[in-house]
Amino acid sequence: MKLEIKDLTVEVENKIILDHFNLEIEPGTIHAVMGPNGVGKSTLSRVIMGDSHYQVLKGDIFFEDESILKLPVDERSRKGIFLAMQSPMEIDGVTNQDFLRTAISQKNQERVGLYQFIQDCEKATEELKMNKDLIHRSLNVGFSGGEKKKNEVLQIKLLHPSLIILDELDSGLDVDSLRIVCQNLQDYMKENPDTSILIITHYRMILDYLKPDYVHIIANKKIVKTGDYHLISDVEKNGYSKYLKLEEDRENA
Repeated sequence: MKLEIKDLTVEVENKIILDHFNLEIEPGTIHAVMGPNGVGKSTLSRVIMGDSHYQVLKGDIFFEDESILKLPVDERSRKGIFLAMQSPMEIDGVTNQDFLRTAISQKNQERVGLYQFIQDCEKATEELKMNKDLIHRSLNVGFSGGEKKKNEVLQIKLLHPSLIILDELDSGLDVDSLRIVCQNLQDYMKENPDTSILIITHYRMILDYLKPDYVHIIANKKIVKTGDYHLISDVEKNGYSKYLKLEEDRENA
């Protein structure tokens, strides 16, 4: 499903984080967003998802050609938007299984059959090489960093979103676990070719696996450079300084 962000200006705690920000994500494409710390990468993910801490001062966000700015988080989720969070929350007393089954029922607007749900869970946890006991424990409570991230991908596999936002999914994952979750995401894309992915990361390894179609550099509250996968090599070699300078030169021109 297509996501279009038009001229978006976002404020949090009286500070502008994104300013006249534009981005278009077509169905079936993978986009990566990179940039120095504090430039608004995670803000972007949370604004798309509808986090009420962020105030949109200007612009709009369209999903399937419909503005979603006024929709609450649950409505955006039902439309097919999923955010794999950088630090997934822990909910004591709510089992992972109950959370997932309720989420699927809410998204599909119908009760999920227990037998089919158990089958789907077993298949997905096996593909992710997860400890199957985790499905019966309180949501993310006592999970390692890697287990939490695998659990986010488990939710993707069961909820079937059409726009997946990965906010630093690679943090907390060892090399083997990163390979496993990326393989699962690649398989998901093959099975659901209209699905789009927005990856927010500081590191190359996840991008080597998922091979983004577009790489965007954020600086000074907006995208200052867009390129293909090869842009990552330039960032690794030269850092972000030249893109920051380019934006300064544009503003001073």
